[in-house]
Amino acid sequence: MSLQERYEEHHRAHRDEGDFVFVPERIPLFVAAIGQGKRVLDLGCRSGALTRHFLEGNTVVGLDVDAVALQRAAALGIEPVQGDVEEALPFESATFDAVVAGELLEHLQFPDALVSEIERVLRPRGTLVGSVPNAFNIQNRLRFLRGKPPEKDPTHLRMFSPGALRELLSSFERVQLDFVGGRYVRLSDRLFAQDIVFAGTSRR
Repeated sequence: MSLQERYEEHHRAHRDEGDFVFVPERIPLFVAAIGQGKRVLDLGCRSGALTRHFLEGNTVVGLDVDAVALQRAAALGIEPVQGDVEEALPFESATFDAVVAGELLEHLQFPDALVSEIERVLRPRGTLVGSVPNAFNIQNRLRFLRGKPPEKDPTHLRMFSPGALRELLSSFERVQLDFVGGRYVRLSDRLFAQDIVFAGTSRR
């Protein structure tokens, strides 16, 4: 089974979940980091549930391996491009003001290769914004203590701690991490947050 077929099958089983944004607290952080009047690349955009929140005032290209999801994204006004983020991005260098990678890096075998490609397609002083699950929150730690896998999603290949995320993004300047989502996040963001949102600026 190809990667496209695998993800289309996985997304088909969760198709309704693609119509809303998991951890909606991410939205204002993404919108603020991107701004307006930008050419934006959204990697792994699926049906555009998150993308549509920063579509107004921007030109947005959405890349995804799932052709069915891309049809729905195109209906929102997103320029669809079918492709695999584990391969070289099909864009010329320095062509985007911002690149979005929301809930994507955890799915990759080699996230460092994608980060390098993101740097290549970003214009000088361009913005990278994205998010990953807070893999070491208390729920996952308790699952591990009970002898269960800490991750329930079979498509998650990586687990990111704040330190590992900063190391992955070390080639970017002014990297900011925000812990969001979860009823008790105010008590301890690292223990209770569902997601880590990151933003950084290209050094070029």
